This record gives sequence, structure tokens and C-alpha cells, in this order.
Amino acid sequence: MRFKLSTSGMAVMAALTAVPAVAEQMTQDMERMEVTGNRFNDYKTGVASGAMRGDISLMETPQSVTVIPDFVTDEQLATNLSEVLVNDSSVTGGSEKWNRQVFNIRGFELSSGSGYLINGHQQWSHYVQPIETLQQVEVLKGPSSMLYGQSGPGGLINMVTKKPTHDRLLNLGFDTDDNGSTRLQLDAGGSLNEAQSIRYRTVLVKQDSQYWREYQNGDNQERDRWLGYLNLEFDVTDDLLLALRYDHTEDKTGIDRGGWLNDDSQLIGGREIIWDMPWAFTDNTVENLGAELTYHFNSQWQVKTGYNDQQFNRQRLDSAPALAKNSQDPFADGYTISAFDRYDDWQHKTGFVDITGQFTTAGIEHQLLLGGNMLKYYYGQLRVSGTKNQLVMPGSPVARPALDYHDDDTKSESDYKHYGFYLQDLITLNEQWKVLAGVRYDEQKKDGVGNNSYAVSPKFGVIYSPVDYGNFYVNYSKSFTPQGLVNDENDVNYKLNLDPEYGEQYELGTKWELFDGGLLLTGAVFDIKVSNVTVTQQLANVTADGKQSITTQSGEQRHRGMELGAQGRLSEQWFMTGSMMYLDAEYVRDEYDPQQLDGKTPIDAPEWSANVWTRYEMTEDLALNFGAVYVGERFANQTNTISKAGYVRFDMGAAYTMNILGADVSVRMNVKNLFDKDYLDGGSNTDVTVGEGRHLSLALESRF
Repeated sequence: MRFKLSTSGMAVMAALTAVPAVAEQMTQDMERMEVTGNRFNDYKTGVASGAMRGDISLMETPQSVTVIPDFVTDEQLATNLSEVLVNDSSVTGGSEKWNRQVFNIRGFELSSGSGYLINGHQQWSHYVQPIETLQQVEVLKGPSSMLYGQSGPGGLINMVTKKPTHDRLLNLGFDTDDNGSTRLQLDAGGSLNEAQSIRYRTVLVKQDSQYWREYQNGDNQERDRWLGYLNLEFDVTDDLLLALRYDHTEDKTGIDRGGWLNDDSQLIGGREIIWDMPWAFTDNTVENLGAELTYHFNSQWQVKTGYNDQQFNRQRLDSAPALAKNSQDPFADGYTISAFDRYDDWQHKTGFVDITGQFTTAGIEHQLLLGGNMLKYYYGQLRVSGTKNQLVMPGSPVARPALDYHDDDTKSESDYKHYGFYLQDLITLNEQWKVLAGVRYDEQKKDGVGNNSYAVSPKFGVIYSPVDYGNFYVNYSKSFTPQGLVNDENDVNYKLNLDPEYGEQYELGTKWELFDGGLLLTGAVFDIKVSNVTVTQQLANVTADGKQSITTQSGEQRHRGMELGAQGRLSEQWFMTGSMMYLDAEYVRDEYDPQQLDGKTPIDAPEWSANVWTRYEMTEDLALNFGAVYVGERFANQTNTISKAGYVRFDMGAAYTMNILGADVSVRMNVKNLFDKDYLDGGSNTDVTVGEGRHLSLALESRF
């Protein structure tokens, strides 16, 4: 039975009201606890650069933000963004087909074109983002259109890359697992001259992955990836800094679209079976070339400008498996494939100029941001198709079709330009009160009559700090998300020009830094409403012309809930990061509701979710880790007739560090899904990700 927000909201409000008393008691206990040693708190980061487009502390940010540092994800031996974001329960995973990962924040799916940032630049994230180059991952909750323009109502993911170092840095790493996967990493940095005015950071990765699921000929899915990253910084003068960044990713893998669920919510076939053909693959090549220039006028004012050019090319030879019409038993009735070879060319060019300054008027302090950013998007596609809905039987080999996208002489193309200008002021009225006010104007231009979009996005927040280590805040913000064309030729409304989605959020929260700033506790309640919602639903029966889905816009979507989080040091030896979320998400449709979704819950929006990861240092050289992830029951289709059961997954690990010939050498062993729990992860009833059983990983790292 689902709780109503009125009940949960009252409970959360009572809990938030009690925070000062609890915090005061914890502070008194803290003052009696003697903490010795000089250990660095790697679990807690005080700044999220993406939340306010600047280095403003989380305590001065009237917004719910989670920062996941690389220290934690290195401990977890994370290999992709999904394994990083599991540390924030407000983020839930979606489908992982086609060598990409889909995520939802507060129940809203992130767009590949506007939901992901790297150092504040929007990226086309239609692939598995490399995480070895990241210093931290920031989850910005709620609408952020005031600072970034087109973005979803749930929030944004900002990935902050590793910066050059003044001193010499050299880390070598190797990890493997019980499937036979291997990953080699090099992370190096330092100065290139004696004055240390020219610095660098470089990361090289070679990964060969073997997955646990199998194609029907007995082969496992494989992945071959290599990554090169270089970041240079030049102190041109004492006041002028130039930074140049380049990364190149090549990533080829077989396709595993996931499993199918029948009408009884049961997985069809075995957990290990891959329905795609073994010759199907995706081959991605991604390049980013960027530059940033920062000039300090004085200690109070600076201007920063940046540009990034992303080139993303992909070949996808797909078998596109689907259940046969009116059948849920592929072993008896067979299933269909519709092979095609496709080439995608995405180009994202982004730029920004930010002027920031601090000044005082009439005894009132201001932190001002004035700026603008732009995005130029281009997409081109070549595609050739084979036989549609070819019937095949499980276990029967199907030869690779003679398809080559070069044979398509009619390239499908689309592009648009997006511009935005914004003004934000964080006003300190006195020691207890701060006010944030901001506004943004957006304009998106596309060829064709009626294709342009405009929006004004305000943001307002208030922070009240009754003590210097805690505060309460409230904010109001809006989102603006252009939708473009329906780009699926199997959709009934293929090439329909969609209208933008508009969202607004009210959020009330609190933040407390305890144990001398070593532990950050957060809590928030939120109410998000989105109008003009775009919904894509799979049709019960494929149409005569092969249409499999329908995309429409109608009515509203409303998500309400609460979040709690903790991150940092509990004692000298004990560290933890954890969070939980309650979510009440539903569609609210108007009279035109062909899909009858009024009152239904979106896919992959669990009512409850939670996670925890801890580190206990037995000695200076030996550390133990324990973690748990809980995801509640989720619906797997829009009409809520098929669901995925909730699950709890336990993880654990241990690391031992020793000195060998002057190098710090760390040996780590992790066990994911310790008790071999069967579970289903993100995705719908046609592309659900099947959770892996018990999984052992080993890693060796040397720091010179």
C-alpha cells in the first residue's frame, strides 16, 4: 500500500523540526570524544562546483546535492557510472541496452542530450561514460534550468574531471574479476617546469570485459575499451590561467538488450540467456576537446570562459529481437529479429562565459554570477535494414546479414542552436539569513516554422542558519526541456515535432555538519510537477506497418517525496556514506489520455530506496568495507500491470596496504551481491537488466 504524501510529509517535517535538538546532543557527545591522529576524511566533500556554477560550499547551497568522491568509488572497484551512482538512492537505473546507461533522478529519466555535464558542459551521453578520469560525481537534485538551460525536472549529473597536480603523481592499477575481465590503469600528473607553472594530468585505461550472460551459441558478451585523457594547465600570468583538456574513448561491445518479462512479471527464459544475435555490436568513438580561460581582475572578481567540442560516432549492427506477435513463449513460438546496420554522428559544441564577484552594499554581502552559455547540436544518421520481423527459434544460428550502412545515400540530419543568459545573486543578510535569487532566459532555434522554443526560468532560495554548523533552506525552481522530433521509425508518431516540457519544484531541506565538520547530514522534502509530459508506450500488438510504440504528450506528472543522507567520519577509524528516498510518483492526465495513465506510476520509480557503504580501519594498513543497496518494488510498464520485486543486495570488501621498494602498494578484494540474490534491475518489461549473482573482484594498485 502506498503512503500519501500528506502523512509522510508530516512525519518528515516532524523529523526535520527535531534535528536541532538531536544535533545539539550529538555535538555535546562529540565534544567529549577525543579524536587522535591526522586521518584525511575522503568520504566527505564540501563543495559541488556544478550546483552554483562556482566554488560555493554545500552549506551555502539552498538545494539538495550529493557529491560522490573518487575515493569511495575506487574502494568499490566501480567500472562504470551506474556503479558510482548507486551511492545516491535518489538515482535509480534504467535500461542498459545498446552499450549505454539510463538513469532517473527523483523518478524522472535523464535525457542523453541535457541530463549530463562534464565540468559544467552538457554532453551527449548516449554511451557508458568513462569514470577513471573523474575526481567526483555531483548529483544536482531538482530543476537546474536557471544555470544550465534545457534540463530535466529531476536534476543533473555533473562529472568533474581530475585536475593537474603541482607535485609528481604516478599511480598504476590492475583489476580483474571471476568472469575473466581485466582493466589496466595509469594515472600520472605533475609539473613540466621548475616554476610549476605548466602542469599536467593524464589517464590511460585498457579494459577487456567478459560478461556473465551468454548468447545462444554459448559465447559470452565481451567489451573492448581503451581511454586516453590529458589535461594541461598553464599559469600564463599570476592572474590568468589556461586549461586544455582532451579525451578519446573507443568502446566496442556485443549487444545485450536485457530480458523480457511476461504478463505475470516473470523473466522469460534463463537469467543468463541473451536474445540478441552474437554478431550484433555497438562500436563507439568519442572525442572531447576543450579549453578554459580564467582571469582574476582582483581577489573579488573573475571572468571564466570555456568551450568544448564533442564528436561522437557510433556504428550499431543490431538484430533488434522482439517477442513474436501474441506470444510470450519464444521457445514454442520463436521470436523475431529485424536486423539493421546504422551509423550515428552526434556533435555537441558548448561554450560559456561566467563573471563572478563578491561585494558589499549597505553592510549586505553579495556573491554575484552573470553569464551566458550556448549549445550547438548536430545529428546525422545512415541506416540500411534487412528483413523485418524475421522469425527465429532459440538456439538456431542466424548468419550475419550482409548489411553495410555505407549503402545508404540519403543521410538523415537534424540540428539546433541553444542560447541562454542568466543572473544569480547569493545575498548574505546577516549570520543567520541568506537569500538566493536568479533568473534565466533561454532560446532554442531549429529550422522550420514553429520549431523555436523560449523559456524564462526563475530560481529562489532562502537559508536560515540557527547555528554555524546547521541550517534550514527552502527553494523554488523551474525546468525547461525541449523535446525535438520523435526519432524512432517504429513509433506511430515518427517525426512528430514535440513541444517542450515545463517543470517546477518546491523543496524544503536541512543540512548539518557534525563532529567538527567531519559528518554531513542532509534531509529534504520536495514536490515536482511537470506539464506537457512526453510518454512513449509499447503497443500491445504491433501494427500492420510494423509500428511497436506510440509517443504522445498530454497532462501532467507529479513526484513528491523526501530524502535523507549522511556522509563522512563517524569516528577516527569509521567512515560511511548512505542515503534513502521515499517517492510518490504518478501521471496526472487530462481528458485526452489514449494510454489511460491517470494515477499510474512511471517505470523504475520505486516508493522506497536506500544505500549504505562503510569503511572501518582495523589498523593503518588494513581496512574493511561493508555495503548494502535496497530498491523497492518498481513497475516495468507504463500501465502498471507488470512489476519488478524489491530487493536488498549486500556487498563487502577488504584492502591491505604495504610499502614495497618505496611504493605504497594496495591489494583489494570485493564481493558484490554477497548472498547471491536473484533480482531485476532497471529497464522495462522488454529490456530489463538482470542483476548479476555473486561477483568477485580483485585489484592491485601502486602509488609511487
